[in-house]
Parts: sequence; structure tokens; C-alpha cells
Amino acid sequence: QVQLVESGGGLVQPGGSLRLSCAASGFTFSKYAMMWYRQAPGKEREFVAGISSTTLRPNYADSVKGRFTISRDNAKNTVYLQMNSLKPEDTAVYYCYAPNFNSWGQGTQVTVSS
Repeated sequence: QVQLVESGGGLVQPGGSLRLSCAASGFTFSKYAMMWYRQAPGKEREFVAGISSTTLRPNYADSVKGRFTISRDNAKNTVYLQMNSLKPEDTAVYYCYAPNFNSWGQGTQVTVSS
């Protein structure tokens, strides 16, 4: 079955960087788009970034444009989220999502605080 396992979260100071990874299994990874979502305490889950399987063209939420970069390595069945210039409002649990399978990872906590 489809499995998505996130890693790379943690505590970082404002202005810092983190790189999240999502290892996928159970499907032909290279054929499908992948996405990142996040959910802050008391808020709904929101879209952060997505990347297609073919053109590899990414798209981003306005709140992260210019700071976050989504990428994928099809040889490793892994999608990444490079997060730079982090802000306290980026604090959330970050989830990997495979939309064609409606499948979510378990999430990884990102906390931006001094």
C-alpha cells in the first residue's frame, strides 16, 4: 500500500532553514504529482507546495513563495521541501500528500522560535 514517511522537522530560529524529506513507497513514484501541506495549532490544514510528475513545474502558496522550494528525486522516490528564511508563522506540522491516492504521511513538526 501507499506509504509516505516525512523527516527533517525540528526547532529552528527565525531566519533559519530546514529541509524536509518524504520517502514514498507502494506506487510508481515518478508518475505522480506530490504535495506538501501544513497545519498550525487551531488552524485548518493548508496547501504549501506541489510538484508535477512530468514538467516538474512547482507551485506554491503565496505565503511561502520565494522562501520554500519543492523538489523531487525519482531515483530515490523522495520529495523534498527546502525551507529558508523561516518565520514563526511557519510553525506547523508538515505533511506529505500523494493526491492521486489521497494518502498522507504522519507529519513532521516544524517549530520556528527564538
